[in-house]
Amino acid sequence: MTPALLARAALTSLLALIALCLAWELWLAPLRPGGSWLVLKTVPLLAPLFGVLHARRYTFQWSAMLVLGYIAEGVVRMASESGISRWLAALEILFAFGYFLAAVCYARATRQT
Repeated sequence: MTPALLARAALTSLLALIALCLAWELWLAPLRPGGSWLVLKTVPLLAPLFGVLHARRYTFQWSAMLVLGYIAEGVVRMASESGISRWLAALEILFAFGYFLAAVCYARATRQT
């Protein structure tokens, strides 16, 4: 895959993960009716957004480690919750792992030999 395609895939996954986290904690299945403070878990995902938009290799490197926390949260919530939250957790795992793979592949494809 080309670096441009990998960067686009990473951006798409990151935006999907941001949208999912917002929708999950505000409307779809918040911990408390009317929304929860857990929506703040979206804030760290905004940090790499500028670098990913500009295809900065270093951003892909460090943000790949950041997104592992979202994979872990998705696994825990998928195992411990039921109903729609379980499906949302599965989507979180999918989007976070998709970003991780795209970011790692982008960093590898753009390395200097």
